[in-house]
Amino acid sequence: VQLQASGGGLVQAGGSLKLSCTASRGTLSTYNMGWFHQAPGKEREFVAAIRSGGGSTSYANSVKGRFTISRSNAKNTVYLQMNNLQPEDTAVYYCAADRPPVAIYSALPDGRHYDVWGQGTQVTVSS
Repeated sequence: VQLQASGGGLVQAGGSLKLSCTASRGTLSTYNMGWFHQAPGKEREFVAAIRSGGGSTSYANSVKGRFTISRSNAKNTVYLQMNNLQPEDTAVYYCAADRPPVAIYSALPDGRHYDVWGQGTQVTVSS
């Protein structure tokens, strides 16, 4: 499986972007899928995740109420809708797959459970 993240760009504070994560092979709905970001000089951080099957979701406190993770089984794509973006959201955003899905709900934020990572897409928010 190879993951491809896209949809990043430059936006003003308060704006929105929608990131997409597609796969060359594999069915993303059968994996736990996560979005992480990494800002310059900082460690990678969890943003959001969606479980396989029923699709329950998990969010970092910093993005709750602003970001929404979802997926389209028909398009084999996972999305991250980002609203009310702030300068502190500036980072490279990565999608990742936990396959087979081993992480329980509480462990979704732990990047160590994800074995496939996309190449990242840059999100820059200007003030």
